[in-house]
Amino acid sequence: MSREYFKGQREEQRAYSRAAEDRGGKTVYLAGIGAPVDAQGNSLAGNFTAQTHQVFARLRETMALVGGTLDDIVTMTVFLTEPRYGDEFVAIRAQYFTQGFPGSALISVSALARPEMLVEVQAIAVLDE
Repeated sequence: MSREYFKGQREEQRAYSRAAEDRGGKTVYLAGIGAPVDAQGNSLAGNFTAQTHQVFARLRETMALVGGTLDDIVTMTVFLTEPRYGDEFVAIRAQYFTQGFPGSALISVSALARPEMLVEVQAIAVLDE
């Protein structure tokens, strides 16, 4: 499978691509993932940084279940309860992708499924068959 990322300087700075094109592969749709608690079940309420890192840990675990990695994600929709977290999310996301950034939408919402959730990510991945 070959993948090409279409981006410019602005996209590179914001850790996303305008488009990601795949030729071949298996498409995987990931449900929205939030992280109001850490891996040990401790509350992360009010801690955006910790919730975001835990979301990426859960995304990584989910991708491993389907035989992939975070780098197989071609697009993601990010929901934030506070727009002020946008730049921090971008900085954290940049730490998790090594081959290119997925396409992305960053959307501010008034609330998520659980009141303590500050971030949720839904994604689509394409894996080699």
